[in-house]
Amino acid sequence: MKSLIRVALLLFACLVSTPLLAECRLDALDRLAERSLLHRPARAASDMMPLVVLLHGSTSDGEHMLRESGLARTADRHGFLVVAPNGGIAAGQGFVWNIPGVPTVTGSLPPKGARDDVAYLHGLVDRLVATGCVDGARVYATGLSGGGRMTSLLGCRLSGSFAAIAPVVGLRAGRPSEEDPAEVDPASCRPAKAIPLLAFSGDADTTNPIAGGGAPYWRYSQAAALRRWATLNRCTTAYSHAIDGITYEQGYEGCTEGATVAARVRRRGGHSWSVVDNDALWAFFSRHHR
Repeated sequence: MKSLIRVALLLFACLVSTPLLAECRLDALDRLAERSLLHRPARAASDMMPLVVLLHGSTSDGEHMLRESGLARTADRHGFLVVAPNGGIAAGQGFVWNIPGVPTVTGSLPPKGARDDVAYLHGLVDRLVATGCVDGARVYATGLSGGGRMTSLLGCRLSGSFAAIAPVVGLRAGRPSEEDPAEVDPASCRPAKAIPLLAFSGDADTTNPIAGGGAPYWRYSQAAALRRWATLNRCTTAYSHAIDGITYEQGYEGCTEGATVAARVRRRGGHSWSVVDNDALWAFFSRHHR
């Protein structure tokens, strides 16, 4: 009899300690402050969905980024949520992101007291997961230009929260080194774990040139950024191959924890979202989860 009681108590303890599966509360999404910058897929599921955090370029905003990227249509086809928040620093007719120690496109460092955008985006993801509509194991980040640089920073700071990142014309791996700006300052990006990465860029981009140079926030090349991420993700082998007649991919494989490091480069591609294949972007994201 005592053994039966012990078994019953163990079963009860298991039931109490096991969380119930969250149910998606769409009304909770509608109560978010960022609700106007959130796209639900046309056939939103009643259970948890993947989430793509989409970050706008400098002096732009989330509403414009949603339109320019076309990711809402991709989300409708594949069934994921998109949120496109605004940066924390007003600039021009929009906003810029607070990347500590790095000048914004205005030429000035982020002002003292500016919103901590890493903390804000972390909190935004947590609030979305709390609605029961977002699968916390399938949260991804992408962004254009300054949003791509912010996406890179999320990979450095929040590798445990995002399953993969995909910077667009903005791949970074930390700040430019003060001693040699053509190289990465390794102390400025130390992710807690490996994170899969796929960048998109154009070889005719004169704003953030893949060969390096440019503005003080840029300076080192895309190849230098890829090498640093390969070191961080403990990759073993470099590769390069053609995707099609106008796009090639270069990167590293044999990385730890199932991570990847790659950049897809569009020949004659400029500084815009046009270098991105949205279906390839989602195919990459969908292969990874935390």
